Amino acid sequence: MAIPVAAVGTGNVGRHALTQLITDPRFDLTAVWVSSDAKTGRDAGELAGLNVSTGVRATTDLDAALATGPSCVVYTAMADNRLPEALEDYRRILAAGVNVVGSSAVFLQYPWQVLPAELITPIEDAAKAGNASLFVNGIDPGFANDLLPMALAGTCQSIQQIRCMEIINYDTYDSRTVMFDVMGFGGPLEDTPMLLQPGVLSLAWGSVVRQLAAGLGIELDEVTETHVRVPAPEDFDITSGHIAKGTTAAMRFEVRGMKDGEVAVVLEHITRLRDDLCPDWPQPAQPKGSYRVEITGEPSYALDLCLSSSHGDHNHAGLVATAARVVNAIPAVVAAPAGIVTAADLPSITGKGLYASAN
Repeated sequence: MAIPVAAVGTGNVGRHALTQLITDPRFDLTAVWVSSDAKTGRDAGELAGLNVSTGVRATTDLDAALATGPSCVVYTAMADNRLPEALEDYRRILAAGVNVVGSSAVFLQYPWQVLPAELITPIEDAAKAGNASLFVNGIDPGFANDLLPMALAGTCQSIQQIRCMEIINYDTYDSRTVMFDVMGFGGPLEDTPMLLQPGVLSLAWGSVVRQLAAGLGIELDEVTETHVRVPAPEDFDITSGHIAKGTTAAMRFEVRGMKDGEVAVVLEHITRLRDDLCPDWPQPAQPKGSYRVEITGEPSYALDLCLSSSHGDHNHAGLVATAARVVNAIPAVVAAPAGIVTAADLPSITGKGLYASAN
C-alpha cells in the first residue's frame, strides 16, 4: 500500500523530491505546501516540471496540508535564513502525529551537543507527543559524511582520523540567497557573511563531526573552526549573479573535532567559483567537483565520490541525490521509534524498487 506523503517546499531540492513523490509508486502525494503566493493553486506536476496533472494543488496553509492525512512530510523548505520558523514547522508537524524527512536545517542530522537544549527539546517533546519520527539528511551534511565514512570505518582495525571533504565549483548553483547572502560570495573580504560568523560553521557542520565521533565511541574535547577566502582576480559571472574583481570568489574551511590535542574528525570544504582559482588547494576527482572521504588508520582509505546526471551537471546531481536520500528513507522513518533519528539508527536503504530499464 502506498504511503501518503505531503511535500513542504518546491525549491532547488524540493522539486526533485516532488518529482519522485509523484512518479514513485511507493508514495501517494496528498498535499504540497509552498511559501510563494505565485505558486498557490498550481498543480504539483507543474511545480515538479512534469507533463502530468496530479490533481494536488499547492497551498500556503500548513494546517491544510496536514489535514490531508499524510503519514510523512518531506520538508525541503529553506531554513538557512528562517531558522526559528523552520524549527517551529517541524514542531507543529511532529506534534500533529506526522513523521518528517527533511534536507534542512542541516544540524538536525545529529543535533546533540551542537544545538542548545532549548532548541532540541521542543522538537523531541513534539515527536514523543505525536509518536512521530524526524530524519534530516541529504548529501553534505548527509550520506557523503555519515553513511560513507561510517561504512569504511567499520572495516578498519584502528583509526587516527576521519576527514570528509567537499571539493566543488559552485558556479552553476542557482540560489542567490545561499551564494551571496549566506556564503558571502561576491562580497568584500572585510565583511563577514552569515556562514562565517563565529560559531556558525560549527553549528552547520558540527553535526557531522559529532556524529562521526559518536560512531567512533569518543567524546570530543572541543569543536573548532577555521576558514580562508580568496578574491576574484577579475570580474566574471556565475549562475547566481556577478562576481566583481576583489570580492570573494573561493573559500576553504574546516570544522575540526578535537581529542587530546589531535584532530580526530574533520569536515573540510574547498569551494571555488572558477576551476582555475587556488590551484594549490585540493582538486576534485572529476571536473567541477567531487566528495572525498579520507581515513587515516589501519588500513587507510581515500574514497572519491563523483556525481553526474544525464539531466544536468554535478550541482544538479547533488540536488537530486539530496532529495532522493530523504525520500527513499521514508518507509524506514515511518517505521522508526518516535524521536529524532540519524543515519546510525536506520536500517540500510538499498534502493529497493528503484530499478528502471534504460530502454
